[in-house]
Amino acid sequence: MTYKLETEGKKATFTITVPQADVEAAMKRAAERISQTTKIDGFRPGKANYEAIKKNVGEMKLLEECTEELIRNAFVKASLKENLETVGQPYFDMIKMAPGNDMVFTAEVALMPKITKLADYEKLSVKKESTEPSKELIEQARADLARMQTKEVRRPSGEKLQKGDKAVINLTMKKEGVVLEGGEGRDHGVYTGEGHYIKGLIEKIIDMKEGDKQSFTLDFPDDHYQKHLAGQPIDFEVEVKEIFELQAPKMDEAFAKTVGCKDLADLEGKLKENLEKENIVQESRRQEQEVLKLLASKTKFEEISDLLINQEITKMIEELKQNISNRGLQFEEYLKSINKTVADLKLDLTPDALTRVQIALILAEVTKKEEIVVEGKELDEEIDRMAEQYKDNEDAKKQIFSPRYREYVQQQLSNQKVVTLLKGKMVK
Repeated sequence: MTYKLETEGKKATFTITVPQADVEAAMKRAAERISQTTKIDGFRPGKANYEAIKKNVGEMKLLEECTEELIRNAFVKASLKENLETVGQPYFDMIKMAPGNDMVFTAEVALMPKITKLADYEKLSVKKESTEPSKELIEQARADLARMQTKEVRRPSGEKLQKGDKAVINLTMKKEGVVLEGGEGRDHGVYTGEGHYIKGLIEKIIDMKEGDKQSFTLDFPDDHYQKHLAGQPIDFEVEVKEIFELQAPKMDEAFAKTVGCKDLADLEGKLKENLEKENIVQESRRQEQEVLKLLASKTKFEEISDLLINQEITKMIEELKQNISNRGLQFEEYLKSINKTVADLKLDLTPDALTRVQIALILAEVTKKEEIVVEGKELDEEIDRMAEQYKDNEDAKKQIFSPRYREYVQQQLSNQKVVTLLKGKMVK
């Protein structure tokens, strides 16, 4: 294996040549693997000779089967020989790949940026905020609890919809005669006592009866998530199907007992306690974000390559896709709703991607400076704990106990220790 190395800023490009002999040896190893799962006339599984396998599947198939092995091995050897400190995944580009020839490819990889001056976290501070629930938050929790226990009683036909009732409606929204995407709802529940609907909608349907139909026009809010519709007049068609009176329970001693509390004071104490627990979790996350962002803004770095930032952007988009999928949406629909292209999104994510890269460098630097170590026992216990959650899923357990995943968990535990140390020093 021979190579040529070119560096530009914090990016290195290898042009690597794998000799024909090494390629052919890899093709023979690939043939052995293929023979285990491919039926070849005249041979038992795994017993066919190389020529028979090559004739059966073709030389190109054998070459394709061993390409990743050849590329990875050659790249690792070249990187180790040059003693380069790389970060992220390399980008490979095939230049020459044909049976009976040398294989030639390029590997472009980001070099690890260095911190030229780590911010003095002994002198920086982030202000601690109170986790005591506000009166408004407690009132909202009481209202939410009452809402969960609220009974829906069907109003007799002919009675008008009143403020505070629930209306079940068929709804169609149009713009210039065209139904909006996602603009039709059947048997859609509208709670007339809540204020998060488009301005004017509740007022329009109040006093309607079951079976009534009405058409009207309302302006979408200026900050509507569908930017192309923000502030635009939209035509509504509404049919009231059912009307329910919402009978909320009285927040008294009897109600407290129905939800498992001794009395009203016990109920309110538990509400406050639960809210404070939630606030503590949220405050801890806020502190972590503020600490790391402050350090990133005060630390000096070498040039960080576009290659590394682009890889972080790709990772962020994959995380976003997963989150959107978990909400039952399609990524393409999401892009339409915010009126952006993938290119627009990448541009928007660039500053955050840069910050994430900087934070990763800071965590690594503080780990070395403070000599943070994850002991083997700690790592074993964490992996065992995670495996216990998947005790009935052998595939998941196998992944959890794999060397690569063990390395990932070790890094996460190390980062947690660093963050805890930084918060202890900086949050005041």
